[in-house]
Amino acid sequence: MKSLVIKDLHANIGDREILKGLSLTIEPGKVHAIMGPNGSGKSTLSKVIAGHPDYTVTGGEVLLDGENILCLAPDERARKGIFLAFQYPMEVPGVTIANFLRAAVAARLPEGEELEATDYYYRLYEKMDLLEMDRAFTSRSVNEGFSGGEKKRCEILQMAMLEPKYAILDETDSGLDIDALRIVSHGVNTLRSPDRGMLLITHYQRLLDYIVPDVVHVMVEGKIVLTGPKELALELEAKGYDWVKEDEAAAAAAR
Repeated sequence: MKSLVIKDLHANIGDREILKGLSLTIEPGKVHAIMGPNGSGKSTLSKVIAGHPDYTVTGGEVLLDGENILCLAPDERARKGIFLAFQYPMEVPGVTIANFLRAAVAARLPEGEELEATDYYYRLYEKMDLLEMDRAFTSRSVNEGFSGGEKKRCEILQMAMLEPKYAILDETDSGLDIDALRIVSHGVNTLRSPDRGMLLITHYQRLLDYIVPDVVHVMVEGKIVLTGPKELALELEAKGYDWVKEDEAAAAAAR
């Protein structure tokens, strides 16, 4: 069965355990949102799935369409269909967006196959038109001197070109004003597909007003402790996280 399945995942940074038996299944065509207080492990989860070397997995599995990808390098996971949009995208001075994306797309081609420039630029401009982006954008160095909104739009353009099976968006709304949030959300919504699963990581309900999730999860102290429909995000916005923590503490005591 096609899905991204996280089973009983444990992960450390240094000697500190951050993920403590997290389980989650993301199906193609579904948008899942994870919310939770600071320090609960949300960004750690995204980085562990993508293969960030600072984190050590001590238990569990991450199954991409049935294959455990934890033994794969980050670039291999990306070629298998994992995409991570960073909360704080890095600058790459001297490398234009057009050349950066061309190299990324070419790296995914079967061995011996080459990327035709005409086909590449046709597809690039098609995606930029879809995302309502000025074509002059591609001549700029990756994220160099970009505003917060431009960095996030660059991430969404990468996602559009790479067409991943599963996209993880780590606090895509971070640092965006209301206009930039609308633009970036529109870009994400255009990329929703029956063949693509998405995981949105956010602190705030406002992102979910624009990108409406199918499922909302609450993460506390390295675990998913509550799952519900999209309306759960509104409840969290109104009541905060203390009631979830209290319910989880009571459940743990009962066990």
